[in-house]
Amino acid sequence: MTRAPDGHSPRTGARPTARAPHRPRAPRREPIQRQVRIEGPVERVPEAESDAYFASRPKGSRIGAWASDQSAVVPGGRGELEARAARAAERYAADDAAVPRPPHWGGYVVRPEAIEFWQGRPNRLHDRVQYVRGEGGRWATQRLSP
Repeated sequence: MTRAPDGHSPRTGARPTARAPHRPRAPRREPIQRQVRIEGPVERVPEAESDAYFASRPKGSRIGAWASDQSAVVPGGRGELEARAARAAERYAADDAAVPRPPHWGGYVVRPEAIEFWQGRPNRLHDRVQYVRGEGGRWATQRLSP
């Protein structure tokens, strides 16, 4: 599972990863009562891979990466964010390929060791099925108590 968050993000960037290099990912979908939890070591992807992915994004997204410290408070509100984007767009207006990857921006990969599928059920009798990677890379399935 590879992600490419802003490395300054207090939620998803380098800081939580550095503190917890073996952290779970658990995006929950409350309206449909479903969640997938992925556990495993987190590593920064190589610079060349981050560069290649960044270059594949639309120019506006690359400009936005320079304008935004993802998930950080923007003291000046929307106007400040748009002003940052305008300055970055002006700086890189000449050439589409000239928008380099910001130094704080890069990808992370989670190497899954356990994947849990959770489905909400009445009376807290939720379905929880977990796949755990064992020796030789084989996956074992187990049902967990709610």
